[in-house]
Amino acid sequence: MKVAYVFSTSGHTASYKLGQMILPQLEQSAHGVEVVGMMFFDDNTFLLRKGDPMGQRLAKVAKEKSILLMMCDSCALERGLAEGGKWPEKATPRDTVEGVQAGCFPDLYAALAGKSPDYIITL
Repeated sequence: MKVAYVFSTSGHTASYKLGQMILPQLEQSAHGVEVVGMMFFDDNTFLLRKGDPMGQRLAKVAKEKSILLMMCDSCALERGLAEGGKWPEKATPRDTVEGVQAGCFPDLYAALAGKSPDYIITL
């Protein structure tokens, strides 16, 4: 089974649920499903900053397991984590961990098209 996660709830959601539950399981290859993508909104994008310990761990796992890491382009621009324009123009991630993309839902759908998640889980 393939899943994609959308981190949309502000606050402790990504740092706790991703950092304390999902990420350790991915690192130990014990999550139970194939994670094909993660999309980050609002302040959750800060986890993807270069130098963030959880972001660095996530980038490593994402590279090893071919997991898409994408942040909302508008959210990233507002937080100084991207430059350029909002969709349909492309925003370029800035000062983020390796492998992060910035985009909007059409970009997310296109990036996941070849991986076709069975479930999208919003946290």
